Amino acid sequence: MIVDQNTKIYGVVGYPLGHSLSPTMHNSAFEASDLNAVYLAFETKDLAGGMQGVRGLGVSGMSVTIPYKSAVIPYLDQVDDLARMIGAVNTIVNDAGQLIGYNTDAAGALKALEDKAQLSGKACILVGAGGAARAIGYILKQKAVTLKVANRSRERGEELADFLNCQYIALDDLEAVTADIVIQATSVGMSPDKDACVIPEHILKQGMLVMDVIYNPIETKLLKMAKDRGCLTISGLSMFIQQGAEQFRLWTGMDPPFSTMAQAVKQLLMKSDQT
Repeated sequence: MIVDQNTKIYGVVGYPLGHSLSPTMHNSAFEASDLNAVYLAFETKDLAGGMQGVRGLGVSGMSVTIPYKSAVIPYLDQVDDLARMIGAVNTIVNDAGQLIGYNTDAAGALKALEDKAQLSGKACILVGAGGAARAIGYILKQKAVTLKVANRSRERGEELADFLNCQYIALDDLEAVTADIVIQATSVGMSPDKDACVIPEHILKQGMLVMDVIYNPIETKLLKMAKDRGCLTISGLSMFIQQGAEQFRLWTGMDPPFSTMAQAVKQLLMKSDQT
């Protein structure tokens, strides 16, 4: 691709971004779709300045990640109904100077989960209280899943439980809770801290569906424990690629080259595991 004055710019804003695979995923999609576009990582502690830059430079679209999924909302002109209900935005579309916020985490998580199991009527423990947890919890409530929220910070955990109209439980009390589904939606266990896990092994039961939103490494310590105990597992990579595919669709109006995106991310992760 030749970068010129007609090249559309996309990117991800967050802090830190050293772990992000979004540039690899989206640049592979742009290339496969023969689009004159490039996707960059914009690591910043200055969200207000970053969003001013998006407007001033005419950036066509942005991904939003930790810790800005909720904080970015006041800087937008419009917010999609789903993102507004969730209270978290992970995707921005620049529509002729109007910045519109969306949430594709919810759709990505739902697709990853429904590819593995029927959800309606199931009981789920959701661990975490950040933007990803809010999105997942909200969309599962729409699917008649009974939720319980667990989190290290009681205040944030209770706030999310109130939002979802469900029970909050302390992490230390997880062992007393039974569930069909466990979803780990914190950053604990992300590379390079691969040996960390907030969920005790003994609560994992055979036949349980266990999902970790972390995608680097592909198989976290939690997922390894879950497999060993006969659980059905879902890597965060599945949710990550699904939400990224929906971002591509919002930005371009085109069907995403899903297999190309998945292959690019998997190859980079396998390469990083070997180094």
